Amino acid sequence: MKEQTLGKTFARYVSLNVAAMIGLSCYILADTFFVSASMGADGLAALNLAIPAYNFVNGVGLMIGIGGATRYAISRARGDAEEADRTFTHAVGMGLACGVVFMLIGLLGATPLSRLLGGEGKILDMTATYLRTLLAFSPMFILNNTLVAFVRNDGWPNYSMIAMLLGSGFNIVMDYVLVFPCRMGIFGAALATGFSPVVSMLFLAATVLRRRNFHLCRSRPQAARMRSIATLGLSSLIAEASTGIVMIVFNLVILRLEGNLGVAAYGVIANLALVAASMFTGVAQGSQPVVSTCYGRGEHGGVRKILRLAAGTALGLAVLLNLAVWLFPQVIVGIFNSEGDAALAALAVRGLPRYFCGFFLAGLNIVLAAILSAVEKPGSAFVISILRGGAASLPLLFLLSAVWGMDGVWFSFPAAEAVTLAVALLLAKKSRWL
Repeated sequence: MKEQTLGKTFARYVSLNVAAMIGLSCYILADTFFVSASMGADGLAALNLAIPAYNFVNGVGLMIGIGGATRYAISRARGDAEEADRTFTHAVGMGLACGVVFMLIGLLGATPLSRLLGGEGKILDMTATYLRTLLAFSPMFILNNTLVAFVRNDGWPNYSMIAMLLGSGFNIVMDYVLVFPCRMGIFGAALATGFSPVVSMLFLAATVLRRRNFHLCRSRPQAARMRSIATLGLSSLIAEASTGIVMIVFNLVILRLEGNLGVAAYGVIANLALVAASMFTGVAQGSQPVVSTCYGRGEHGGVRKILRLAAGTALGLAVLLNLAVWLFPQVIVGIFNSEGDAALAALAVRGLPRYFCGFFLAGLNIVLAAILSAVEKPGSAFVISILRGGAASLPLLFLLSAVWGMDGVWFSFPAAEAVTLAVALLLAKKSRWL
């Protein structure tokens, strides 16, 4: 692929996928805004306790979607259409099976799961209601992520972007309608979020059927193919699921330090961080189809060029995010503090810039993990994701919070990303992609 064409292709894929991922992250951000406006700090605390479950569901969808679509893109680049169709069929089957498992967990175990996450009293009931409703839609979330990845890898990132934005727009409108005019509370917020991937998936299904580039073929389930899909997408699962694990542990540590008010303040920062992380995930996912195609064709120079472009884009986004949180922290926190709680505002305003400085490093780690996976180096991507997800962050959380309290909680994120980046650069150099 020519240098000029490669740059334009990268810009097209990344810009559309950043927009799509922001749309996806707004599912939860819209819930945060409307729940905080209607239920205050208690609603924020309940929502923040429940969000890790969404991370796990979303992570499984990303694993199947990214892993399957990576294998699909490589097979297409090598001219093996039959293998590409088998990959698509296996990915859809895996998505349905995993979605049903999550749905059953939500329907049968929402209350004990909420208690395990730290919910008590009124907050326990609100958390269980949100979890039960959200997990009932797990098959839709997972299949939506799967279709998004395959449509993007088939050369139509604009379709995946439109689908995500349609789902996000529907969620924002229905959040308002169900929470305020219908007065359905946190159940209404969860219901609006649950139906949003249905809207997105219907659009993508119509796109797939009309284009007829994907075929569900008769193929017996093959463990090797499912393992290949899971392996190539494993770093995406770990990155997303580890976010949920870290949130759970953060919540428990903060409950001990500042109680429910601290959890509510962390809820504001964590949900804004989900949107920030989605931008870097958009850069990574937008780079992946181009990298996989170059790799499948043996164009290693193209892979390195995309890596440089993606890293530069990630750093640019980190600069913009940090300018926003340093210049306007009171304004940003005030959007989610409808009760004007001064103690909540003080905690969140202090924590926001301290936490967000970690995105200078996190963006590079997310990009490196995705590109290493796209060139069939899942082991290296796995190590990066494990470090980001807990191996580095959790020990640093306990250590720094014990020394500096809440400031230690906020600074544990950038500290963990610094450790991870040092290892990620060594792995990329060892894999000869730097």
